[in-house]
Amino acid sequence: MTATIEYTDQGHGKPVIFVHGFCETKEMWGKFIEAFSGEYRVLCPDLPGFGDSRWYDETISLEQAAEMLQDWIHDLALEKPVVIGHSLGGYAALALAELMGDELGGLGLFHSTAFADDEEKIGVRNRTLTFVKKHGVNVFVDSFVPPLFTQAHRESMKATIQKVVQIARKTTYEGLVSFTKAMRDRKDRMDVLRDFSGKKLMIAGVLDGAVKIDDSRKHQVYVDIYHELPDAGHMGMFEQEATTMQMVRDFLEW
Repeated sequence: MTATIEYTDQGHGKPVIFVHGFCETKEMWGKFIEAFSGEYRVLCPDLPGFGDSRWYDETISLEQAAEMLQDWIHDLALEKPVVIGHSLGGYAALALAELMGDELGGLGLFHSTAFADDEEKIGVRNRTLTFVKKHGVNVFVDSFVPPLFTQAHRESMKATIQKVVQIARKTTYEGLVSFTKAMRDRKDRMDVLRDFSGKKLMIAGVLDGAVKIDDSRKHQVYVDIYHELPDAGHMGMFEQEATTMQMVRDFLEW
């Protein structure tokens, strides 16, 4: 099954692609588009099943998603794009790096990991599938999104969290189910991260409940630039907006 990748495309210059995470869309990167499109060509795709990219199957693989992104990159004739992915977007970026190699100019993992799911995480994915089949997308995302932010931020960032919930509600049932399975079944890509010849960035949240900081720290030896956000959970682009923007800027200029 094919899918059309819908996307935003702003600015001119070196292409930088921001790939959203699970139950997210290209809208997640609005402030980053504003910050970087004056110097770079900033592209933000919707993965199939999220946002405006349609997907009508309950199965997809990270490899399939990467092939779709590769076709999209080739269709746009993007040369040496830097690809930065949040969470699921990082998994897709790693699969893309495995596929495209040095056709990419750089790789960034933003609250993401090259490890496959462990048994505990596989159990979480399976419970998600059961829950969504019983209760639907909206009930799931209403409970899923707030814990991605640290407890300390949930009161002060209520409006932001509600905005992210509304974005998440745009997720299709098929997109949610298919990518839950894809994340559960993905392979370890630490060797891809290690062997990728372009520049590499990792941003980790010390308080991230979705990607444990101890696991993130095991990536340090394989990336060129590694940052930890001491007061952030899984949503550093919102919880530490200015700080993470500067981290990304330093990486792009490095």
